Formats: sequence, C-alpha cells, structure tokens
Amino acid sequence: MTTAIDAPQPLAASDGSGAGRPGSDFSRLSARISAAGLMTRRPLYYAVRLTLVGLAFAAGWVALFTVGASWWQLAVAAYLGVVYGQLALVAHDLAHRQVFRGRRAGELFGRAVGNLCIGMSYGWWMNKHTRHHANPNHEDLDPDVAPDILVWSREQAAEARGLPRFIGRHQAALFFPLLTLEGFNLHVSSFRALRQPHMKRRWLEGGLLLVHTAAYLGALFWALPVGMAFAVLFVHHAVFGVYLGSIFAPNHKGMPTLKGDERPDFLRRQVLTSRNVRGGLLTDLALGGLNYQIEHHLFPSMPSPHLRKAQPLVRDYCAEIGVPYHETGLVASWREALAHLRDVGTPLREGSPTPKG
Repeated sequence: MTTAIDAPQPLAASDGSGAGRPGSDFSRLSARISAAGLMTRRPLYYAVRLTLVGLAFAAGWVALFTVGASWWQLAVAAYLGVVYGQLALVAHDLAHRQVFRGRRAGELFGRAVGNLCIGMSYGWWMNKHTRHHANPNHEDLDPDVAPDILVWSREQAAEARGLPRFIGRHQAALFFPLLTLEGFNLHVSSFRALRQPHMKRRWLEGGLLLVHTAAYLGALFWALPVGMAFAVLFVHHAVFGVYLGSIFAPNHKGMPTLKGDERPDFLRRQVLTSRNVRGGLLTDLALGGLNYQIEHHLFPSMPSPHLRKAQPLVRDYCAEIGVPYHETGLVASWREALAHLRDVGTPLREGSPTPKG
C-alpha cells in the first residue's frame, strides 16, 4: 500500500497511543523485532566499517599530495566528496548509539568524525536530527521542513518573501544545483550553532572545527596552485552536498505532513511520513542503510545492517494493522520528492500576493 505523493495531506491525529504503552501497536511490533534479535549490537561490523571508511579517507588525502598540480585532482576531489558522505553516514550511526552502548564513546567518536574529519558540528546536527526524529514532517516541529531557501508546503510558499519566494517558483528544477552548496552550508551552520544556547561543549566543538578548517585549507593551498585549490574545494563540497541530498531527500519529501496539534501515535507518525527505497546491497552501501527509512525511524538505535532484516517484519505488520507502507525505487523516490517541490511552489508560479506585515 502507498500514500498519496503528488498532493500530500496532513495526517489526522489518532487515538494518541504512545510508543511505550503496553498493548500499543508499536509495542507489539517491538516485541517481534526484539525476539528476532535485531536490536543486538554488531561490534565487528562497525569495526570493519569504521576501518574501511577511515582508510578511504586517508587514501584520498594521500592521493591529493601524490597527484600534485594536475587537473586529475578534480577526480580526487569528487572521490573525497563521496568519502565525506560515507563519514557523515558513520557519524549518523554514532549519534543514534548504533555503534556504542554508552553515550560518551559515541560522542567522542562522533565529534572526531563530524567536527574533525568533516568540519560539521556533531552537537548542532545531533540537536537538529533528534527534533526531526521526534516529529518527522511536522511543519511546526521538524527543522527539516522549516521554510528556508526552499519551501515545503503551499502555506509556506504563500508566506515566502525575498530569495525563497524567487527560488520557490522553480525549486524543483533548482533542487540538485542548490545541493552543490549544501556542503558549504553545513560548515557555516556548524559555526553559527556555536552561539546557540543548546550547544554543549561549545569550546571543544569550536576548537575541533577550527582545527579541521585550518588543516583542510592549509593542505589544499600548500599542495596546489591557488586556482586549482579553489577548483578542488568547490568540486569536493559540491559532490559531498549532492551525495548527502540524494541520500536524505527521498526519505520524507513528498510524504504526508503534520501541522499544529496533529499527532498520531508513534508508529503511525513514523511510518506514514517516511519512504523506503528498494535496492540491493549496493543501494544499502550507498545510502548507508537509510533506504530503510521506515525501520530506522521506528528503531533508531538498530544497527544499520539489521534494517534489511527488519524490513519484511515491519512491512508485514503494517499490512496486518492497515497502516500504509510506502516504498519505491531510488530514481522514483527522487521523482516523487521533486514532484512535491514543484507542487508546493504552485502559489508562487501562479502569482499569489505577497503577505503583508
């Protein structure tokens, strides 16, 4: 069963049964998942994965210094963009405590991977992503659908001003080009977040970000001529941004949204707002297991290699209780997300009046 994509509607509030209430739909599903052993830690898997991603990261920088002043460096830059995406996926798993049971070890490695290796604040992203998981696709509570450069609903489009209003008219066509700037945006947002009151250990976060920035720019401009260094800088972050956007955009964009007091029970809140992406092991590798977005939202601390095994259990259970479960191919998921962006920009293309005030 699938949900409507081209014109997503807000979800109606249900009976409000919670995730932990005995006898709730989620608790019965959780019992099946636990009985299948799918919440068990996978230390060997993560030891191998962390090692391989770390070696890929090191190999990229070795290649940059080895190739020298050659335009082949653009291929190295594209490679590093993909590696940064894989590092971000590792940081994601660390943040969800899929790797370590204790918070301290996860935060230590998360800051090492996020702040030091990528230049993205672990604390900023953790705060933002936690709010997203609590209320996915809720226009008032999910920061991932808050209006910014892009708008995510017709109501947001009607209220848009300035640059978002201009971009919103053609945001579907501009979506992937804009993603080339997302890598830079992550750095800027990370530094800006250091002033936010929720940020913990801001001096540690800021210090690691400064070390990353100094080491990264120093390496580029020491190893390469100025013009080539800027070209590598742009290609690297453009590939990184497009890769990240290609991973995260299919997960929720174009799925039903929530507003105001609309708050279904936990299971429906997660399932009805999420989209799975079908594929094989290559898709699992490229998307870091986030192609099983429904399972991940239901069980955020489940190790990513178990998500594939959990998928048929969750899909069958949703069929039992009559909850729509949406999955599609990768290209189709991008198409659905872009169709949603095009649809919500309709008020701007039709010339709705600029709001007063």
